[in-house]
Amino acid sequence: MPTKWMTYLLLKALISGAIVAIVSEISKRYPGAGALVASLPLVSVLGMIWLWRDRPDAGNMAAHSSATFWYVLPSLPMFLLIPVLLKQGWPFWLALTAGCLLTVALYLVMTWLGPRFGLKL
Repeated sequence: MPTKWMTYLLLKALISGAIVAIVSEISKRYPGAGALVASLPLVSVLGMIWLWRDRPDAGNMAAHSSATFWYVLPSLPMFLLIPVLLKQGWPFWLALTAGCLLTVALYLVMTWLGPRFGLKL
């Protein structure tokens, strides 16, 4: 029989996974609407809810929320690069890989540069 912790973990995974599935299904028919739902900070909000439930600490939550903001910024150029590459005829998987590699590189820059500007990441 699953423990209380395992049941809670499974519930979190099911809810989070359901969001991804819903976005995928909406996007099949309505790409713009799917993009809107995907752009909502649902994962961040759910993460904050789960974090608050597990550790209701205002300072920790503030640090988490602030760091999330700064880590969103390096991910945004990926959403500009991928459509440019696809319109130039790049295969989807190669364009996606390039976008992900750009994001990883920008995350590395953010983790190196952020603390130098006083950001606690």
